[in-house]
Amino acid sequence: MQDLSSNPQAGRFNRRRFLKTTGAAMVLPLILPGYATGSTRHTRASNRITLGVVGWGMQGPGNTKSFLYEDDCQVVAACDLDKNHLQSAVDTINDHYENKDCKAYHDYRELMARTDIDAVMLAVPDHWHELVATEAARHRKDIYGEKPLARTIAEQQAIVRAVQENKIIWQTGSWQRSQAPFRKAAEIVRNGLIGKVTRVKVGLPSGHHDFAGTAPDLLKKLGQPPENTEYLATIIPGTDAWNAAVSEPPAELDYETWIGPSQMEPYIQARVHMNWRWNYNTGGGQLLDWIGHHCDIAHWGLGFDASGPSEIEGRGDFPPANAIWNTCTKYRIELQYPEDITMTIAGGYPDIRNGTKWIGTDGWVWVDREGFEGSNPEWKRNKNLSDRLRKVKLYESRNHQRNFLDCVKSRQPTITPVETGHHSSIPGHLGLISMLTGRKIRWSVGDEKIIGDPEASKLLTREYRPPWVLA
Repeated sequence: MQDLSSNPQAGRFNRRRFLKTTGAAMVLPLILPGYATGSTRHTRASNRITLGVVGWGMQGPGNTKSFLYEDDCQVVAACDLDKNHLQSAVDTINDHYENKDCKAYHDYRELMARTDIDAVMLAVPDHWHELVATEAARHRKDIYGEKPLARTIAEQQAIVRAVQENKIIWQTGSWQRSQAPFRKAAEIVRNGLIGKVTRVKVGLPSGHHDFAGTAPDLLKKLGQPPENTEYLATIIPGTDAWNAAVSEPPAELDYETWIGPSQMEPYIQARVHMNWRWNYNTGGGQLLDWIGHHCDIAHWGLGFDASGPSEIEGRGDFPPANAIWNTCTKYRIELQYPEDITMTIAGGYPDIRNGTKWIGTDGWVWVDREGFEGSNPEWKRNKNLSDRLRKVKLYESRNHQRNFLDCVKSRQPTITPVETGHHSSIPGHLGLISMLTGRKIRWSVGDEKIIGDPEASKLLTREYRPPWVLA
């Protein structure tokens, strides 16, 4: 299993650069975890959190390595459905600790059942988020889980319920909140320095990208240039190209389980590891991948972590629904928020710059991973706002994984608790529903229901393939 989330650590893999070149939370009661005993070269026996990791694709290794270098955390178990990935995970963990203590699992439920594991890191494809997360919550494991929260809103709601009912700590992998430029931009907005906010622009990536590097072999077989990866969005069943793409799953991958609750489809290498996000059967395209980042920051600046839009209208360019890669390649969504604030979420439109931009009656501010700008040049000069201007101080975290571990100990909410991750992703889900139905969606924020559109409401969830059942 794997997740396509981007890496929070400076100097590590930056997906934006790679693409160019190739507040409100539940307060939980005090429940202390059962810390492990024993010691190693990297740990302190008296204050150590034991961690299991599920998923070793794109984001799993980076997340895990961040935890490995925290002295009060020990990774003791790893799970993946690909034997090669699993072996890599176990080797990485054991090499770090210079022992053979990490146990390998094929079935995540066996890992969750271990009573000596305090917390888990989940980096699995979107279509598996709900099943793995709710299982972890039932076993009272604190969770570091990747964004978006789940493949559908109904699955997200199930995760929120499971986390709340079991009173566990949750950290969403929306790591931009743990970076100073994003916090500063949000604080500029929250402190009224741009006046009343009237408009927000959220720019996300468009198209597809072959992160796994598995497309060139197929393209060569089809007589296409190796860089023409978008050709995969034209290949449909019944064609010679489709027949050339379909193969038997490799022996090391349990493909039957990997598909899990989603519709069974023929195995195609180019839409499994790392590229599962380009198939709506398993992922949500660029829109759902990135909504938990830049829209999350937009909500943070607006103070809307527990709120959302009331009207959503989107349009998008889609490949054939049965193509190898079938997720939207270009999209634009207009949303109406409380306080007469309008938001545009777009990918592939030059007037909407990547990142988050708030526009107010007295100025504007924009932030992205590679830049920070504002109508007042003074805001850019220092890492943080001056105390004179910083009357509203937002939650400060300098490291996303460290913040999670600290909250596991304190039982206080993380910087991106499950409710925040849920609300940050809802605009993307509703935008996709609007694009698929071709009409405006009206949304009840309090009830979390689509108003007056039974057909669109069906898209809030999806049918699970037996024997899997939505929690």
